Amino acid sequence: MLRIGGFTLLTDPSFLRRGQRAYLGKGLWTKRLTDPALLPTQLPALDAVLLSHLHGDHWDDIAHRHLDLATPVITTQEAARWLARRGRETLDLRPWQRHELTRDGETLRITSVPGVHGPGPLARVLPPVMGSVLELLRGSEVSWRGYISGDTLYRPFLGEVLERCGPLDVLIPHLGGTKALGITVTMDGRQGADLVELLKPPVTVPVHYDDYDRFASPLGDFVREVAQRRAPGEIRAVTRGETISLRP
Repeated sequence: MLRIGGFTLLTDPSFLRRGQRAYLGKGLWTKRLTDPALLPTQLPALDAVLLSHLHGDHWDDIAHRHLDLATPVITTQEAARWLARRGRETLDLRPWQRHELTRDGETLRITSVPGVHGPGPLARVLPPVMGSVLELLRGSEVSWRGYISGDTLYRPFLGEVLERCGPLDVLIPHLGGTKALGITVTMDGRQGADLVELLKPPVTVPVHYDDYDRFASPLGDFVREVAQRRAPGEIRAVTRGETISLRP
């Protein structure tokens, strides 16, 4: 859950409990290893949900049943079509397309960033994925900018985040080195460090590395890799249920 200025967003909501299984499609499942920090009934009013892609560890049946149908889900074209057919308010973004939320003199600008969830032929099996650059504007000035990677592998084209949007205040990478059919489909510690070196954020808040049994690269892999490279910025890990600042 992100509170950015006067806006409140939820990203990739998964409310399964420890021991329950999430469906990943094509006969693949993953078991949850942790309990969620919050349940849908405990959430504040939301301005939007950011959904990187349609997988059961990012959007589960509990989210589908209990999140307000009128809360817009900002996501990929494929995911938006699926959700809209089930009565949800959706907004689909193509790569690098923008959408803005405005309230009380503030604007939250959301830019879709392309991603690669699976290498080679596996890309045709896994759903399209997007990351998101979030920018808080007061007047015409950007007062804060963050990038949430979504379930993408590291690719050099992610450097376009800086070229198109500008320097970051925070990077929120999805890590874990998830394995599907024996192939890595999310960034492991090495790839996460590659992304830190590429984007040079002052703060990095790693997420999505310990919730499910398909993760093969724990947080320690990433922390060690960043330290060995003396990559820029601070790693600010957040424990489940904790609230931290996303400002340098």
